[in-house]
Amino acid sequence: MTDLHWLTLSEAAELLRRREASSVELTQAAFERVARLDREIHAFLTLTQERALAQARRADEMLAGGEGGPLTGVPAAIKDVICTAGVRTTAGSKILEPFVPPYDANVITLLDEAGFVMLGKTNMDEFAMGSSGENSAYGPTRNPWAPDRVPGGSSSGSAAAVAAGMAYYALGSDTGGSIRQPASLSGVVGLKPTYGRVSRYGLIAFGSSLDQIGPFTRSVQDAALVFQAIAGYDQRDSTSAEMAVPDIASALGGDLNGLRVGVPQEYFVEGMDEAVRNAVVTAINQLHSLGAEIDWEVSLPSSPHALAVYYIIAPSEASANLARYDGVKYGYAYQEGASMWENMEKTRRFGFGEEVKRRIMVGTYALSAGYYDAYYLKAQKVRTLIRREFDEAFEKYDVLVAPVSPTPAFKLGQKVSDPLQMYLSDVCTIPVNIAGLPGISVPCGFAPAEDGARLPVGLQILAKPFDEATLFRTAYAYEQAAGWWRERPAEI
Repeated sequence: MTDLHWLTLSEAAELLRRREASSVELTQAAFERVARLDREIHAFLTLTQERALAQARRADEMLAGGEGGPLTGVPAAIKDVICTAGVRTTAGSKILEPFVPPYDANVITLLDEAGFVMLGKTNMDEFAMGSSGENSAYGPTRNPWAPDRVPGGSSSGSAAAVAAGMAYYALGSDTGGSIRQPASLSGVVGLKPTYGRVSRYGLIAFGSSLDQIGPFTRSVQDAALVFQAIAGYDQRDSTSAEMAVPDIASALGGDLNGLRVGVPQEYFVEGMDEAVRNAVVTAINQLHSLGAEIDWEVSLPSSPHALAVYYIIAPSEASANLARYDGVKYGYAYQEGASMWENMEKTRRFGFGEEVKRRIMVGTYALSAGYYDAYYLKAQKVRTLIRREFDEAFEKYDVLVAPVSPTPAFKLGQKVSDPLQMYLSDVCTIPVNIAGLPGISVPCGFAPAEDGARLPVGLQILAKPFDEATLFRTAYAYEQAAGWWRERPAEI
């Protein structure tokens, strides 16, 4: 059997169900793929081969006994910001290099119950702060479609692992676009669920009012299966929504007749790459050909302010969340200082990277006496305006559609020395986190590079809070009609 690594999650599950392949075979094939490609791609920080093969053998026993579901025995990768008991979890930072959590995140517990196989932990921008994967303390991840380019961030390793055929699916986290943007740049499907839909228990916090865990997959159907497994109420997360999760995976299909689609003009930003614009417009026209009613004149006037709002709120929350890393309880600790205070100061100086320190300082400044009202409080007020505009839009439209990123994957090193240009990479994704909405990136074409590389482009589909059912229905219909999801990068 050839090319096991290019199967979708659903195809792999079907092979397992029919006993035409074993979980051990899929797992070994995945590790062989990692051994061949990951020296260049650098998607993984930690591999858990022994654990994965034990999980695979257990999954094969379950399947032989007629037990298990669609995720049973299918190998996956986990972003290294999600706690895994007994497995090092670094958040892409030197300050957590020695950290081994004593507990599993809720999503890991749920995946364990579903019979998943964990290949390892994936590379990422440090503490999820970045748009390119270049802020990792352990070196950048490369894009499988063009290894001289970024895969997007901060969930760089998870996106690249799925795009390169090293994992059938992966989990990431999305604070300002960190699932959807790398999914777009790496040519895979990436879902950010509604805030509160998936428990954040065990997710190392960056921006607590913005963070959300979601999957990377090769198809919308696969994303629905993973979403189904990890969504649901968790009493250990005070922001978790006590709502039933609909059976989305089995309800995919049907046409889009009568679906009301709005196209917010503010998301077609100045300076957008023309090939990206054309791919997204072509995708929207395809939705129309599937029966959707398109309104091209939607306006969300406060959305352009979302970037400024985000870069006040997120760093403010980060400065509070990252205060716990002081070298006292766990993680890296500098111990050569003359006093406790010097040790603490140098722990943070040497343990945190430049981008993390930059955001901590911005957040601390925004929260400081005399500036709180001028910055943080004002940002929260504008956040309310952004959310209200989305609420009003969803009274008229079932979904909104927009680009994911204004450009395709850019070259490694191109924006590293210009933080503002890097921040602008998330201009189309950040408003969705500000408002707590569900959003998905679906492959919608390619932008040609000067060197002949084909650079993936993603279509972003948004729905009202907790309406993932409509989100998936729209994304699935488009994906099946357009067919871009079947494209694979050339062998490296």
